[in-house]
This record gives sequence, C-alpha cells and structure tokens, in this order.
Amino acid sequence: MGRKWLLLFAFAGGLGTIGGCAPTQAVAPARTAATELPDRARVLATAARAADWQLANLDDLSYMPSARRSTANPRDWQQATFWVALTELADRSADPRYRDAILATGRRVGWKLGDRLHHADDHLIGQAWLWAAEHGAGAQAIAPMRATFDRMLADPQTGSLEFIAPAEGGDPACTTRWCWCDAIFMAPTTLTALTEETGDKRYADFAHREFDAVTDYLYDRQEKLYYRDSRFITRRDPGGAKLFWSRGNGWVMAGIARIIDNLDASDPRRARYVDLFRDMAGRIVTLQRTDGYWAPSLLGDRESAPIETSGTGFYVYSLAWGVNRGLLDRAAYESAIVRGWNALERAVEPDGRLGWVQQVSDRPDDVKREDAQFYGVGALILAGSEVADMVR
Repeated sequence: MGRKWLLLFAFAGGLGTIGGCAPTQAVAPARTAATELPDRARVLATAARAADWQLANLDDLSYMPSARRSTANPRDWQQATFWVALTELADRSADPRYRDAILATGRRVGWKLGDRLHHADDHLIGQAWLWAAEHGAGAQAIAPMRATFDRMLADPQTGSLEFIAPAEGGDPACTTRWCWCDAIFMAPTTLTALTEETGDKRYADFAHREFDAVTDYLYDRQEKLYYRDSRFITRRDPGGAKLFWSRGNGWVMAGIARIIDNLDASDPRRARYVDLFRDMAGRIVTLQRTDGYWAPSLLGDRESAPIETSGTGFYVYSLAWGVNRGLLDRAAYESAIVRGWNALERAVEPDGRLGWVQQVSDRPDDVKREDAQFYGVGALILAGSEVADMVR
C-alpha cells in the first residue's frame, strides 16, 4: 500500500481476583536485569518462532477451550490481528512462507472484510489485503473492501456512543459506530491506509470524524488513558482506582501509531495524532511493572497481578515505533522497550507458543501461562518488527 515506513466481569469481584493472584504469578517467567536489546537476528527469530507456531496451529483451536466460533474465521478480528502483524514480519524476512500464507488466506476468503457492514472489528483484516495488493495480489485484493466501505459511507450512523449490552446478547446498538476503544486499532487504520492507497479522501475523512467522536467520549485527559467503553467511566476497582484495561489501551496506542504511518507529513490532522500518541506514551511508560510486563489493570495493584503479554506486546510495539519514527526520545524510552521485549521473549515457550495472553474480554481479568490467542501472537510480531528496526 505504499506505506511510508517499510520497516468488571463482576467488577469488584473480578479485580479482587487480580489483586490476589500471587499463586499464578509464582510460576511466571523469571525476571531478568537485561539492559540492552538483543541483536536484530535474535529478535526476528523470536517473532518468526511464534509466527511459525501459530501458522502450524491455525485449524487446531483446542488450546483455546473458551474460544468463540468466530475465532476460526480469518476475517474475524482475533485472527485478523495475526495476519496484519504477519505482513510486518514478511517485510523483514527473506522467507517467502509468510507472504505466501497471507496471499493464500486472502484468496481463500475472496479478499472480503467481515460480514457486519459498520462494525469496526470486521474492518481490521483489510490492512492485510492492502499489503497483499502490493505484494502479488493486485487490485483484486482491495476491490471487495472498497465496495464495502462505499456502502458504509452511503449509510453513515449517528447513534449514541453509550455502550448498553443487550439483555438477549449480541452486539450493542452503539457498535455501528466506534463506541469502544479497541475500535481505534480495527477500523481507522484500515480506512486511512485505503485513502493512502487510492487517493480517495472520503475514507480518511470518515475515520477522522469517528476517531474524534470516540476520543472525546472515552479519553480521560487527566490520566491520559482511554476507558474501554462508557460503562467504565464511573467504575472503580476495590482500591478506588479508575478502571483502565491494558490491552484496550494497547489497541489504542498501536492504532494511533498505524494511523500516523498512513498520513502525509503535511496532513493537518497528523499533529493531533502525534500529540495524543506522545501523551499516552509518557503515561504508559510510568505504568510498567518491574519485570517488564504491563498488568491487565493499568492503575490497579500491578506488581501482584498476573503478567499479561498482549497489552505488553502492543506497548513495546508502540514505544519502539515512536522511537524509530523520531517521535519519542530514545534515551527516555529505550529502557522500557528493552525490559518489555525481554519480558515477551520469556513468555514464548520452546515450541514457539506465546503464553500469558488474556483471553477475549473487555476488562482486566485473570491470566494463566497456558493462555494463548491469535492477537497475542500478533502483538508480539508487531513488537518484534519495530524492536528489530531499533537495532538494525
């Protein structure tokens, strides 16, 4: 796509569980005092090992006993996070298997987005198809996406962003807009990339409007963090702290980074995203645990909570991305990146499986060593790609 850089639950009870997880934490990977990044080859080898494990287990979801049926669908956000991240590894690897896997998957599903027209989760996979269009698939890889987004733009939604879960289950009405912070990784990154690819500004203009709406609604300017959705704005944990979910804010930071990559330096919107990214980075770096991970609850009792790799992966990716783009000072952030990457490496099992990934949720929850998920591997690959570029 011509990218500029190739390179709670029951809320009181749930957080009480997090605060009392010493037995879980006791079997976490050992802490290290490493202060320097490993060499580029080692970083990419770790990312490739995790990617290879995931590719070998695409159709066997037995390791995720609570997985939703949609997890088996490459167009679903869970798998889509992995496929989007795999494009970054493919850019940095001489092994054609990663490129070939992305192209084969796109052809198999007809280069379609997800089935829900307005739902941001179903737009994420489009980033992989945009990459595929420039790496062998051609214009056919983005034609279904353009048709879907043109239908969406012809039927703009204007409903409330208040998140009200239906009693009968299913999607809340507000999810026809971006009423939960995860959406920032899913949709505007695809829409702004499509504008970059096609020159059609309608897609980015829509993304900017909806981004402003969700940010004005869910961003806490004092804490410099996003609430996951409106239900959490007034909730507090048992210790009285505000509820900010690690992976939710990881989605946001990584999403903002990828939006910035899709904007020209002269774009008048770019400065807003850069300022927001820097504000969040300055806050996030203060919330890292001593062992390099970020806990599921950012403001809770971090040191006694379980470790968690999906949020950690997105933060390492975002901070390294910021350093590589000259938006963050390397001297100020390198230590956090080093500790975060080494923490991620310790969570990769010898066979390549990444553990300690909090399962599908919308808030902090318990995490176990055996917990794995597509999006966790995606976060690790994204982190490894930018960390590798730091030590090039």
